[in-house]
Amino acid sequence: MSVVGFDSGNESCIVAVARQRGIDVVLNDESKRETPAIVCFGEKQRFIGTAGAASTMMNPKNSISQIKRLIGRKFSDPELQRDLQSLPFQVTEGPEGYPLIHARYLGESRTFTPTQVLGMMFSNLKGIAEKNLNAAVVDCCIGIPVYFTDLQRRAVLDAATIAGLRPLRLMHETTATALAYGIYKTDLPESDSLNVAFVDIGHASMQVCIAGFKKGQLKILAHSYDRSLGGRDFDEVLFNHFAEQFKEQYKIDVFQNARACLRLRAACEKLKKVLSANPVAPLNIECLMDEKDVRGVIKRDEFEQISAPILERVKGPLQEALAEAGLAVENVHMVEVVGSGSRVPAVIKILTEFFGKEPRRTMNASECVARGCALQCAMLSPTFKVREFQVHESFPFAIGLSWKNSTPETQDAAADNQQATIVFPKGNPIPSIKALTFYRSGTFTVDVHYVDGSELQASSKISSYTIGPFQCSKGERAKLKVKVRLNLHGIVSVESATLMEEEEVEVPVTKDAAQEANKMDTDETPSDAAPPSDAAPPASAEADVNMQDAKGAADAPGVENGVPETGEKPVQMETDIKTEAPKKKVKKTNIPVVEVVYGALSSGDLQKAVEKEFEMALQDRVMEETKDKKNAVEAYVYDMRNKLNDKYHDFVTDSEREELIAKLQEVEDWLYEEGEDETKGVYVAKLEELKKQGDPIEERYKEHMERGSVIDQLVFCINSYREVAMSNDPKFDHIDLSEKQKVLNECVEAEAWLRDKRQQQDSLPKHATPVLLSAEIRKKAESLDRFARPIMMKPKPAKPVTPEAPPQPAQGGEQQPQGNADADADASANATTNASVDADANAAAAAAAAGAGDVPPASGEPMDSDKSEAPPSS
Repeated sequence: MSVVGFDSGNESCIVAVARQRGIDVVLNDESKRETPAIVCFGEKQRFIGTAGAASTMMNPKNSISQIKRLIGRKFSDPELQRDLQSLPFQVTEGPEGYPLIHARYLGESRTFTPTQVLGMMFSNLKGIAEKNLNAAVVDCCIGIPVYFTDLQRRAVLDAATIAGLRPLRLMHETTATALAYGIYKTDLPESDSLNVAFVDIGHASMQVCIAGFKKGQLKILAHSYDRSLGGRDFDEVLFNHFAEQFKEQYKIDVFQNARACLRLRAACEKLKKVLSANPVAPLNIECLMDEKDVRGVIKRDEFEQISAPILERVKGPLQEALAEAGLAVENVHMVEVVGSGSRVPAVIKILTEFFGKEPRRTMNASECVARGCALQCAMLSPTFKVREFQVHESFPFAIGLSWKNSTPETQDAAADNQQATIVFPKGNPIPSIKALTFYRSGTFTVDVHYVDGSELQASSKISSYTIGPFQCSKGERAKLKVKVRLNLHGIVSVESATLMEEEEVEVPVTKDAAQEANKMDTDETPSDAAPPSDAAPPASAEADVNMQDAKGAADAPGVENGVPETGEKPVQMETDIKTEAPKKKVKKTNIPVVEVVYGALSSGDLQKAVEKEFEMALQDRVMEETKDKKNAVEAYVYDMRNKLNDKYHDFVTDSEREELIAKLQEVEDWLYEEGEDETKGVYVAKLEELKKQGDPIEERYKEHMERGSVIDQLVFCINSYREVAMSNDPKFDHIDLSEKQKVLNECVEAEAWLRDKRQQQDSLPKHATPVLLSAEIRKKAESLDRFARPIMMKPKPAKPVTPEAPPQPAQGGEQQPQGNADADADASANATTNASVDADANAAAAAAAAGAGDVPPASGEPMDSDKSEAPPSS
């Protein structure tokens, strides 16, 4: 099972995988650790990641980047409108008020949702991980900004589904950073909390997290953020500065040219990095626009001066985080800085002044989020055993529920009829479940919303749930319990609704049972009580159960006062009988809940997006294979042309060479003209056409190079068997002379065949078709070996064993007992037999050793063309 963490950034993405020895960052096809977050649509295929970044300058209007800023947001969002001003591709408002991306793909104009484009990026990252792991990747953990709304979180999950991924968790990026930081620390305190502030200034946003560490656990104390404060804002300041300067100095307006804007922005990003380590930096761009070369220079002081409005905003999230955590600056023990935008010296200076201590860089600023996500995925996966480390996450927003009042007088009233409550306050733990009790007589609607929508700059409405229909048997308002879940992804939903109907039944009980029942009735049932483990669940959904509390932790059905209900009547005795006592039971019925999420993809639209992604991936694969075949044709043309004048010069006639060179030139011209854009089948046919002329030449050269060594092997085989057949060695005496003569005759025949074929071959020029082929020589050697080996390796016949007579006792000596004499005789006979067998074995071993260099290889064994000696016989 794969354990993968994805950091899908605004500018670049990183993939980390968990292995037995720890967390590794995966390299892409270009052996880089970071993959650009760009999807470029071409006329024939898509270019994603590094390939997309390489195509951006040539095809800016179809290169989609910064997709993370577009998902799950309304087109009218002022922040989104500011972002669109710096993007070269076209974005319009869709049918429901959400953005649609326009790009030219496969020769026609297409529209894509931001979720689809994000799914394409996830598909690319998934392919990188699968290539590295050599296994399928499904389960993963994805890092997201802490400020992502419910709709944006759902969009990320939909994009993962389009890519064929199943996220085990959407994890806040700062929490992933804190996990990657704390899980490896062995010096965490037992009781007191070690408070660490993590400041993540990325490409487009700033996030601050204050985490409290204890041994074996991490607790998030506060989250804060600024969605539009990142490294790209410093780039934009430099871009506007030089754009105005070039307009005055060179009379060019880069805003009128999309490619010029891209080139200047890329140059400003490099300039910013140079200024991080140097007091002054130059800017030089050749042919920026209207064939004009531009030059500029800026000092770090001047850069910080023009960036002052941005730098002033850095303190805001820091103050919010401290206030939410309820800590003083002195209680923050360490400050860790990550993110690409944190390298600006002025930012570090502000952090130092604010916290009163130097920020630390003990973590990789770019890879910490992916590593933390991979660690979280390993914790959630059964594949790895991870050090015990608890992560207590908090939710950054307050979530409320609203509904209409059920009183008849105000049933049709307007705004003042609405009632609301805060279900999950700001800082609520993730995951979490809350239960609410409603009294209703019919179907009603519950709305989920943000308590403070202004801080999100988004619609406060999240989703709406219609609960019902249901019927109440008593004809009055029914009691319903509604469960609301905040899951691991930070997504809020109404999980279930249950109708609670109380009814009285009379059950005859014994005196002891009645006393026990009365005792249990008077006791309070704890809110988190659970039924006994041996309580069997009922067959239907409408089982009679005890009423549970609002938390819903003990909703397991099928028990009555903690005792399984059997329905059997107890044995009635005169002394034990008590009058029937009324009992109250609660009937629970699940009520249907219909969900409507504002702006989310429907299941049908999601399935269509999955199918479209499959079609586009198939098109990309076909085009890659077509490129490979085209490259194969081109490589064959150049390779064969060089060899015809070098290696193959003696193996081809002048007329053949001229004809083939002309054909190669013709194909080369075709490749760069009509054949520039053909299908895979056309390139395959062209290559086969060339090989019809080139393969015979290659075969003649190959035969000439191999023939000598193969002939040597056959000659060695013939000489070896001839020598063995004519040998006077005693180990071959058991073989009949007629059999040896057959071997000699076979050797003579093979030698004559080789001599005849060799003479014919030597009389032919190198460019003629050979008559002596390596395959035929090998076949002749195998035939000789198959015939001669069984004869010359025939084992010796076993010698008959004759027992020796028992030794006679010496005259005048002591006479042995009869029993001992018989035993000695048997032992002597056994020793004689064993000695004979050992002698035969030794002789066979000696014969094998002596003939190791004389016997050729066994039949059917492949003959090594690089060795002229045969392997030892067995």
